[in-house]
Amino acid sequence: MVDEGITDASNRELRIDISRGDGAWAHCTVSDRGPGIDTDAAQHLFTQFFTTKSEGMGLGLSLCRTVVEQHGGTLRFEPNQPRGTVFLFTLPLFIT
Repeated sequence: MVDEGITDASNRELRIDISRGDGAWAHCTVSDRGPGIDTDAAQHLFTQFFTTKSEGMGLGLSLCRTVVEQHGGTLRFEPNQPRGTVFLFTLPLFIT
């Protein structure tokens, strides 16, 4: 059974927040109110070539994490409340 509250377009929400953290760090969160991430998938989410989509390549989140880490940052995720997922990443600010 599909939860109509999740799939109904009037209930969809994607939120992006960016703030300056302590020191010279940028903090970004991208959150949604979708069904969230399955526990089994969560263990492999950033693994190269892992996908939950029939047409997916499994490169998106793996590449995102690699790029963020190569720039000195971090990328993680956690459940959103009451439903959905929040991706959080930090990057150092390069101030000249």
